[in-house]
Amino acid sequence: MSTQPGETETGSIEISRVINAPAERIYNAFLDADALGKFSPPAGYTATYDHVEPEIGGTYHGTFTALETKESHSFGGEYVELMPHKRIVQSDQFETDTPEMQSVMTVTITLEEVEDSTTVTVRQEGIPKPIPEEDAATGWGMSLENLARLVEFPEAE
Repeated sequence: MSTQPGETETGSIEISRVINAPAERIYNAFLDADALGKFSPPAGYTATYDHVEPEIGGTYHGTFTALETKESHSFGGEYVELMPHKRIVQSDQFETDTPEMQSVMTVTITLEEVEDSTTVTVRQEGIPKPIPEEDAATGWGMSLENLARLVEFPEAE
């Protein structure tokens, strides 16, 4: 049986951004609850991370809250692979009773230093079908923009 476009159970996206900061600083931000709370929420949301245990098999838990409606969405997962300053692989899952939103996603963050900057690539697989891939990519784009503001060095004068 073949599937038509749009009939798959989950989606995936990949997005990259060059950030004017060393890979170590970016890697550490992805594993720090305070930093995650500052850069991960897309526009219109705040984030809190009440638990971040950055070791293989360690877990994390966070909540995004909409500024307008105060509606919250919690999620969490486990660190699967940690290669300092190079790569983070983690599972991610929404806390919800909605069956089509319960898939386990895999998020792979790859850091590649280039001269005085780092290319950050995020690949998210297993995105629940109700979430359009374009929305996931837009959200990650906003998060990476926030991350850049958090970790980048000021321009040399």
